[in-house]
Amino acid sequence: MYADTKIRRNTIRDITKLKGERPVVSLTAYTAPMAAQLDPHVDFLLVGDSLAMVLYGMESTIGVSLDTMIEHTKAVMRGAQKAMVILDMPFGSFEESKEQAFHNASRVLRETGCAAVKLEGGAAMAETIKFLVDRNIPVMAHIGLRPQAVHVMGGYRTQGRNQDERTQTIEDAYAIQKAGAFSVVLEGVMEPLAVEITKKLDIITIGIGASPDCDGQILVVEDMLGYFPSNAKFVKRYAEVGQTIDAAVRQYAEDVKARSFPAKEHTYRPKS
Repeated sequence: MYADTKIRRNTIRDITKLKGERPVVSLTAYTAPMAAQLDPHVDFLLVGDSLAMVLYGMESTIGVSLDTMIEHTKAVMRGAQKAMVILDMPFGSFEESKEQAFHNASRVLRETGCAAVKLEGGAAMAETIKFLVDRNIPVMAHIGLRPQAVHVMGGYRTQGRNQDERTQTIEDAYAIQKAGAFSVVLEGVMEPLAVEITKKLDIITIGIGASPDCDGQILVVEDMLGYFPSNAKFVKRYAEVGQTIDAAVRQYAEDVKARSFPAKEHTYRPKS
C-alpha cells in the first residue's frame, strides 16, 4: 500500500526543468494513506502547515509545532513513492535567526528524508534563504498572502491591489530568487501580477489563488475534495467527499440502532 523503494522519486531538478514545458501539479498531504492516493497524479506533495486547521481544528496555521510537522512528513514519505515531498516550516521555527532556521531545517531533512523545506517571506527572509541554500538545504519560498503573517497583514487579504503592494511583491520575488530559492508559492496574488512575476522569474512559480499562467498549481487537498461546507473563491471543488461521509455515517448510525449491523456476514460464528 505504501512506498516501494524501487520507484524513482522526483527531484528538484525534475520539477524545475518543467518551467516552460508543462504546469507542475501539486497538492497538500498530511497522512500516508492520502499521500499514496495522490502520489500517481502529482509532481510534488507539500506537507503544509495548513494541517493545523484541516486536521487539528485550529483557527490559524500559527499553532502547529515543528515536531508535529516532522511526524506528518514522515507519514507522507512512507505513503508517497514518486512525488517529491516538501515540509512547510511552521511559525517560529525559522524567523529568529538564520542559524535557528538552519538548525531546524537540517533536522527536518535528516529525520524525514524529504527533499526541501518551504518558508514564508520575501526580501526579509532572503538572507536566511541564502544561508540555508549555501548549506545544501533546498528552499521553496512563499510570498503574497502569507497565512503565518495574517495578523500583521490585516487578515486573509489578496495582495497586489495597489502599487505599493505590487512593487513589494515583485521585490520579494526577485530577492528570494537571488537568494537561491528553487521555487516560490504565489498565494492570494492578483492575477496580472502573478503573470508578470512568472514571466520575469527564472524559477518555478506555484500558484494558489493566483493565475493559471503560473508554472504550477497547488491546493489543500481536503478543500478540492469538498470536505468542508465552504472554501475560498480560488478553490475548485472536484468532489463532495464531505457529503459522502455524512451519508455513510448516517446510514451506519441507522443500521446500528436498528440492529441490522453487524449482520451475520460481519460476525464470527462457530462452524457447524
